[in-house]
Amino acid sequence: MLGKSKAFSTFSVPDTEKAKDFYANTLGIKVKEGMMGILELDINGSTPVMVYPKPNHQPAVFTVLNFPVPDIEKTVADLKEKGISFESYKLEDFKTDSDNIMRNGDHKIAWFKDPFGNILSVVKE
Repeated sequence: MLGKSKAFSTFSVPDTEKAKDFYANTLGIKVKEGMMGILELDINGSTPVMVYPKPNHQPAVFTVLNFPVPDIEKTVADLKEKGISFESYKLEDFKTDSDNIMRNGDHKIAWFKDPFGNILSVVKE
């Protein structure tokens, strides 16, 4: 029934101007301003991700947006140079290394947060 639908994702932020600056200038994503203060993140041919204003925003406790990248080590290093702090996890099956990357065979992922606590990640393609 919905298999041919072009689904899209949304998440909230308390300050869309600050969000626009972070996503456009820090992460390099094309950001459009939509109706009612909603931002549209235009991510390389994907369906736009909608970021909506919510004054009583509470960040999710899970990853809201994943960015597949060809070279995760370089991407993490580049984002760190831009001031991004990456999360560090020490759980037995969920450990990040000194580069803040979880490595499980060919699967590699690193998590960071936007200025509002929303969890984002870069994932090896």
